[in-house]
Amino acid sequence: MPRPPLDGLIDDLYYLEGAPPYARLTLPPMPAALLIVNLGAPFRIRAGTDIETAEYADGCVVTTPTRAFEFGYPPGTRSVGVHFKPWGLAPFLPMPAAELCDRPVTVEQVWGRPAIAELRDRLATAAGPYEMLTLLEEELTRRLCESAGLGLVRHTSSVIAATSGAVAIGGLSVAAGVSSTHLAQRFKELIGVTPKRLARTYRFAATVFAIDPAGPVDWGELAGGAGYFDQAHFGHEFRAFTGLTPTRYVEVRRRFLREHPGHVLDGWPLPAD
Repeated sequence: MPRPPLDGLIDDLYYLEGAPPYARLTLPPMPAALLIVNLGAPFRIRAGTDIETAEYADGCVVTTPTRAFEFGYPPGTRSVGVHFKPWGLAPFLPMPAAELCDRPVTVEQVWGRPAIAELRDRLATAAGPYEMLTLLEEELTRRLCESAGLGLVRHTSSVIAATSGAVAIGGLSVAAGVSSTHLAQRFKELIGVTPKRLARTYRFAATVFAIDPAGPVDWGELAGGAGYFDQAHFGHEFRAFTGLTPTRYVEVRRRFLREHPGHVLDGWPLPAD
């Protein structure tokens, strides 16, 4: 966890090193943004079935997604990264978040080649993971900028998060004292998606984390508890977010548990190969 003021923007900083459990992993959408500084061989990302796979050598920046991404890892991977709250990436971007929605870019495209080259050099020569994460935190603190409307978006997003997405979207703008159009515009500028889309993502994430793949799943009860109209609505949302049916998702999760019990990545990424 970073220190203030970054703690209001970031969930965690992390260090990742080793052999990935699978050469390709699918990451379903989460209500979060991501920045990775790569220190090993390039990795590859495919942002949807209609987009070609692209290679990322210096790392990547991903705003809050609306679709599943496929990550292709080298045999040995090494990186540091940041899990941002949905609104947390905006103060570090030189462009509106909407321009990057479902379009991962390299860190160079956001911060420039000299800056990321220097940062990677400093990280590569650091004494260890703790020092690396400290360097990354210092870089983020130095780059922190003001973002117009961030307070509004942060507060409204926090209301959505507190209800796991089960909130009346129309009431959010009324409570904030702004028009629904203004609120949606601010959300797209700073998060990349509308309040309604963010609420859908929060609800989906909460539902998925409620699934215990090691035991039987009552899909009707799960769908009803998450506030979906019916099981058909739940199944449609599930396929929209993951490309999988709920039962197929559980099969893939069980494969991960069976083949890599206790792995640090179990719980969200899915085998794609």
